[in-house]
Amino acid sequence: MVSYITRKLRSICPRTGRSLGMLPGLLVHINRIYDAIAELLEASNMTFCFKGPWLSGTDILITVDPANIRYILSSNFDNYPKGTEFKQIFEVLGDSIFNVDSELWEDMRNSSHAIFSHQDFQRFWVNTSVSKLNQGLVPILENAVEKNIIVDLQDLFHRFLFDTSSILITGYDPGCLSIELPKVNFSDAVDGVADGLFYRHAKPVLFWKLQYWIGVGVEKSMRRGIAVFDEMLEKIISAKREEIKIHGIRDSEGEAMDVLTYYMTIDTTKYKHLKPSNDKFIRDTILGVLIAAKDTTSSALSWFFWLLSKNPEAMIKIRQEINNKMPKFDPADLDKLVYLDGAVCETLRLYPSVPFNHKSPAKPDVLPTGHRVDDNWKIVISIYALGRMKSVWGDDAEDFRPERWISDNGMLRHEPSHKFLAFSAGPRSCLGKKLTFLQIKTVAVKIIQKYEIEVVEGQKSEPVPSVLLRMQHGLKVSVTRI
Repeated sequence: MVSYITRKLRSICPRTGRSLGMLPGLLVHINRIYDAIAELLEASNMTFCFKGPWLSGTDILITVDPANIRYILSSNFDNYPKGTEFKQIFEVLGDSIFNVDSELWEDMRNSSHAIFSHQDFQRFWVNTSVSKLNQGLVPILENAVEKNIIVDLQDLFHRFLFDTSSILITGYDPGCLSIELPKVNFSDAVDGVADGLFYRHAKPVLFWKLQYWIGVGVEKSMRRGIAVFDEMLEKIISAKREEIKIHGIRDSEGEAMDVLTYYMTIDTTKYKHLKPSNDKFIRDTILGVLIAAKDTTSSALSWFFWLLSKNPEAMIKIRQEINNKMPKFDPADLDKLVYLDGAVCETLRLYPSVPFNHKSPAKPDVLPTGHRVDDNWKIVISIYALGRMKSVWGDDAEDFRPERWISDNGMLRHEPSHKFLAFSAGPRSCLGKKLTFLQIKTVAVKIIQKYEIEVVEGQKSEPVPSVLLRMQHGLKVSVTRI
């Protein structure tokens, strides 16, 4: 066993001398980096120290040990803020909730919770999704059926989520989900930025900053993406301010306002650290929420239908459950679909939309596993690998089995967040979890009730090395009516 483990570690992450550290071994596996890290962690008792090139500042402790996760994200939360290095890497998000600490983060979280948990906004979320499904996605699928053409389901989900997220967050419908399939500059920008952010984790700061300044490699895509974000949001923010100035705040009973209007008119006596009159603050806030709402859910939907295509028995059970418990679509009945819930959880376990979490200690610390981490170390929690650990999920960890989420009494089984980390854990756990499940299940029900989705033969499913887990080659499918 020892010799096997040693060989596995050396094959995945060999040392090539302190000048380059383990970087060359990492680059060899870059196209399958998430699976390689999962194999590495399975062979090294769930925690591994990656040594980067000498003096590069890229030493990384990679862990999926639940004890470490609980300690970092919950019990010793105060020692693991976002910090300056994280903010440098994710500078594109500025002062969004995902980047900030202390009192500003508390105000951002409390204000976000207030709107996302409001029943009117949740109703707005479901109604917007249903409307865009009926008027946008279904006509495209019907066109594919009638003309017998192949469609890229991942692209359609990107478009669907961009349209719905834009309506909910900015009040603006970009109209990307149409049969004409217009070019979506925002989605291309997100992909370029997400890929660039991934590679920044393995590069010395000075190196990627130089690349950004010159405009080469993935940093060139970063610059282009940021320019797209800034141009789009500048127009939307300016138009919204003018709309509020002329018409005031529309306050119809039972009608939820969009997130942009909410933050532009927020009560600063209650949230003292927010800056509703500052366009840069509003830009950062809206961009962070927009990317989180759009790309995490579109990723989950893509992997969900991919997994169902490989597990037809699960598809049959989901369709039977929908037909028995929800023959006519009613959002109030979505909670009855327990097996569908299990299938969504299983998808996010195997293919989490955000595949890793990045932390650094504010001061030196010793983790529950005994590993010492200094304040110049990065700590990467591989959420993708965690879902594949046999020591955590059992010998069938790599199998898609929705039944693992259903208890003996037929209810959805709760798993602790340090084990199921798709929505993070501790004080920074995702506020949009309920809304995400509502949207995924709404889309799933609408499609599964009416269509058979068959993945094109030979379709590959490799994830892109990125901070958002999308499919490298899209998801090409044929569509037929049931």
